[in-house]
Amino acid sequence: MQYGSLKNTGYRRRLIEGRLSEGLEDFGAVCIEGVKYCGKTWVSQAFANSELNLMDPAGNFQNLEIALLDPASALKGAAPRLIDEWQEAPLLWDGVRNEVDRSGKASRYILTGSSVPREDKPKHSGVGRIERLRMRPMTLFESGDSHGAVSLSSLFAGGSPSARAPEVRLGDLCELVVRGGWPASVGKPAARAARIARAYVDEVCSDDMSRVDGVARDPQKVRRLLHSLARNAEQATASKTMIGDMTAARDEARLAPDTVTDYLSALKRIFLVEEIGPWSPNLRSPVRINKRPKYHLADPSIPAAVLKSSPTALARDLETLGFLFECMCMRDILVYAAASDSGVYYYRDQAGLEVDVILESADGQWAGLEVKLGHSKADGAARNLKSLARKIVDAGGDEPAFLAVIEGVGSYAYAREDGVFVIPICALGA
Repeated sequence: MQYGSLKNTGYRRRLIEGRLSEGLEDFGAVCIEGVKYCGKTWVSQAFANSELNLMDPAGNFQNLEIALLDPASALKGAAPRLIDEWQEAPLLWDGVRNEVDRSGKASRYILTGSSVPREDKPKHSGVGRIERLRMRPMTLFESGDSHGAVSLSSLFAGGSPSARAPEVRLGDLCELVVRGGWPASVGKPAARAARIARAYVDEVCSDDMSRVDGVARDPQKVRRLLHSLARNAEQATASKTMIGDMTAARDEARLAPDTVTDYLSALKRIFLVEEIGPWSPNLRSPVRINKRPKYHLADPSIPAAVLKSSPTALARDLETLGFLFECMCMRDILVYAAASDSGVYYYRDQAGLEVDVILESADGQWAGLEVKLGHSKADGAARNLKSLARKIVDAGGDEPAFLAVIEGVGSYAYAREDGVFVIPICALGA
């Protein structure tokens, strides 16, 4: 892995670096997509030797004008060349694809995007020339709040956890949730970090949701939808629930389902909301699986800001803290799983059995994870995981690679007598 000449002083290493380096070598170009302010530009600059920032206001957005009028000249520069916010000039995608073809796939371009273009889409998919990578806010390992001694990849390889976790109290977890994983917030007091998250939410409601595709959307409806998603964090929320929550008053006409679908779609296009799909194991006997997705907000600081939750308030409301803690764990697990090319799902069947996280490795192994705020819930979570394993095996499926309880307040990562692992989130890594 070789850094480029644009690496910033104070840059913190990110787990996506490995995939970025491999993608440049294997494809010739990489497109890093993700929610705004998660660090896409800095990690790309760390590998780049030249840059074109399409949202630079200098010269009345001269860079953007050049890209729109003469895409070929915009692509000229020392490789790897970074094209920041490429979606503002979608034709650049086809230009990058053609340049990669001509260059023989030498490490050529890094594209970043904080939204998916809806209009003027590229004519070609970029398959084999441009690899898409999803970037998320910083994990606890990347921010230095987890030592990462227990890696998901090692557990899939047959390892067993054995590590002392950093000392974390309930108040510490509340602060980590409110602070979130935004690079600009790491190291700041929780109160100042919370202001950053609130400003982010305000910007999404007032500007981003309309700018993504030029469709005017009601900022108050956006805020009410975010409030609905925050109240039901990491749950498979029904459309009728969101419709009711987005309706301002009881005597107001209920919104059409298509309106909710449109608003959700816009949130997904700016990468603020991510669908976590239900796991459908390959079984000989049928098991009726719930088909509704969960909606995951990109960072726990977002629902905390929407709900106006301070660390002190969360410490008094453990139910809400539990949901937001699960959001934080899901953020980290998504990043750790992506580093080893594993899929992330959840499980809930018609019989009512539910497991928070299912991981599926590239070679088809699966693992079940339950997320619990405190160690006192570990016994019940372990029983739930063992019930799932029995159900899957009885239906003709494979034994799990491992089962684990991810907890907030815990001192050790270890294997229980029943074989279920207990892993504090501040000991977890890729």
